[in-house]
Amino acid sequence: MQQTVLVVGGGPTGLSAAAAVSAAGYQVALVEKEALLGGAPILSGYAKLVPSGEWAKDAIGRMVQRVEQDDNVAIHKEKKVIELGGEAGNFTAKLSDGSSVQAGAIVLGTGFTHFDSINKPEWGFGSFPDVVTTTQMEQMVSSGKITCPSDGRVPERVAILLCVGSRDRQIGREWCSKICCTVSANLAMEVRELSPQTDVFIYYMDIRTFGLYEDRFYWQSQEEYKVKYVKARIAEVTASKDGRLLVKGEDTLVKRPIVIPFDIVVHAIGMDPNEDNSEISRVFDVGLEKHGFIERAEHYTNAGGTTRKGIYSGGAAYGPETIDDSISQGYAAAMRAVADLHGLV
Repeated sequence: MQQTVLVVGGGPTGLSAAAAVSAAGYQVALVEKEALLGGAPILSGYAKLVPSGEWAKDAIGRMVQRVEQDDNVAIHKEKKVIELGGEAGNFTAKLSDGSSVQAGAIVLGTGFTHFDSINKPEWGFGSFPDVVTTTQMEQMVSSGKITCPSDGRVPERVAILLCVGSRDRQIGREWCSKICCTVSANLAMEVRELSPQTDVFIYYMDIRTFGLYEDRFYWQSQEEYKVKYVKARIAEVTASKDGRLLVKGEDTLVKRPIVIPFDIVVHAIGMDPNEDNSEISRVFDVGLEKHGFIERAEHYTNAGGTTRKGIYSGGAAYGPETIDDSISQGYAAAMRAVADLHGLV
């Protein structure tokens, strides 16, 4: 039985798993394909996280620092696992630099890929510079200034369009991305804080600020920050003669067409399966569910499992997930891996 756990992915799930395995007294080999640890919150420049309100660079930065300073964790950045042999208790993983790792169990914290808005061209992304994604808008918030990319002016009106790349059968995205409504409400409040003169509108099919998020984000954004919610079906985003963006659609509450001009239009992009999942499935011999996320094992007696014994997963690798729940699931997957090392499963 090998006494090392291989953790693949250095985002919130993988960082949590690595720290938990180390805290239990075992060795960790952490493999991350990028040059930086931290996953999407760091690589995409997220601003303040939901629900803590902490800046991503600080909250996730602490997780990165904890792992990087841990003598029990060997970090392999800018590398991938290209081949896996053996079985539970005695895996051998070959890395892209030719080195290898021996491990008794594996945790896949391989996360997700942001939906590419170029696949929704009728909503203006790629055609107009002032049509941006939530990640790009979060980068503006992080910079401390909200301006139109086209000319640097402060916007009078910002529209956030929900469900871009989610709940859309026409483009093969049949799932809800779970966190977009709450993130968008949070982003709208951040825009209002930085630029009080800017009106923010959120266009939605339904609002899904689940659990305890309803009061803190949905109602607070309206009552305290005066964010306006428009229940609508969006047809297209075009430009007017004066260069402003026109959001065209139907107000589904009053059943009438609406056309409203905006200075910035934000796509609230959803979570796609990791673009590397076909390769991950092949290398680790784990199944994928019908949408392309990693397939869960039977959950009631094999929480955190995959279709292969000794290989566990969690977070957005399984499907759209919050950062906080990804951290918890990474910890849980680590405990299953440690149980393997004890020979308890």
